[in-house]
Amino acid sequence: MKIWANSGDSHYMEPADLYSNGLPKELAERMPRSVKAEDGSSETIYVDGKSFTRDMPKISTVVGKGGKTLTQALEAPGSKDIDIRQADLDQEGIWAELIYPSVGLWNAMITDPVLAREAVKVANDWAVEVQSKSVRHVMPAQISPLDVQDAVDEVLRMAGKGIKAINLPCSTPKDIPDFNRPYWNPLWDVMHETEMVIAVHTGAGGEDPVAFHGPGAGTVNYLWASYSGMTMAALMAASGILDTRPGLKLIISEAGATWVPFVGDRLNEAYRQHSDFIRDNLTRTPKEILYDQVYASFQHDETAVQALTAMGYNNVMWGSDYPHIEGTFGHTQKTLHELFDDEPESVRYRITQGAFLECFPHVGTPPLQGIE
Repeated sequence: MKIWANSGDSHYMEPADLYSNGLPKELAERMPRSVKAEDGSSETIYVDGKSFTRDMPKISTVVGKGGKTLTQALEAPGSKDIDIRQADLDQEGIWAELIYPSVGLWNAMITDPVLAREAVKVANDWAVEVQSKSVRHVMPAQISPLDVQDAVDEVLRMAGKGIKAINLPCSTPKDIPDFNRPYWNPLWDVMHETEMVIAVHTGAGGEDPVAFHGPGAGTVNYLWASYSGMTMAALMAASGILDTRPGLKLIISEAGATWVPFVGDRLNEAYRQHSDFIRDNLTRTPKEILYDQVYASFQHDETAVQALTAMGYNNVMWGSDYPHIEGTFGHTQKTLHELFDDEPESVRYRITQGAFLECFPHVGTPPLQGIE
């Protein structure tokens, strides 16, 4: 039987002309863009006068339900076309998705407040349009990480347009107060008041994603990208941001799930054993806060299920990472059956649907659940 699931981590490719149509030329030409090498071996990202180059993966051929052979999973047709996408989702057994931007993940590298403010408006209006086409699309809006008032204004504007989540980078740009500083309290307050979910995708920040070079570096850089999301969750828990706003939910996508119990233990030890040096004043332990308010999505990790069954962490959320190469596209059902065939129904439901529905109850349940 097909296992239907919601995805706590998916992506949509923005239209190529999104910013050129929505921004003045002098601003549009500074927005993130990707230029691939002629042989497809590498990609250079340009953002607001900065750039970096990264190797591109070798892609296996996958055939989607739309009938097209996908030789480049990072640009699968369903990442740009809603009809092809929904056909693929039906085939894969995926109902609702939290859909992050693609090129927009590099917006955190922008250092001009005006550019950041105007760019997110264009991207968010497009997100509203995409979300309006299907209840299955949960499109998080972006905010400027350079000015708290601009951020607050955009949250309110998006709340009025039906957006349910705000996509934040893992960290603020250089010379901007970190997210755990009081400077950002108005943002947390307005997100709490509007019941916005904070959606954070690992590796999305101003830091260079290529931290290591040499043997093993490609594998370790992928691991390194996960740490940014873990660190943000730890700061949100230890600083009191989540503790004083118990209705605020934080999703960390694409970092696995077993890190939450581990990070909780480390924070608890510091909070307890080094209390003479800790100035934080919390009503719950950091681990309790993480367990209550932080949700973690994963794709394939065998241990992620054990975070729930063996470690008591209930907010484990599966994600497909459609259409990226590290995702499950083409083998979603195989992956889900391997993860859950030997688990109780309650565990399967919690990870594939229940945790997602706590954050986004409006998407409902798949009408085809339990049908081949």
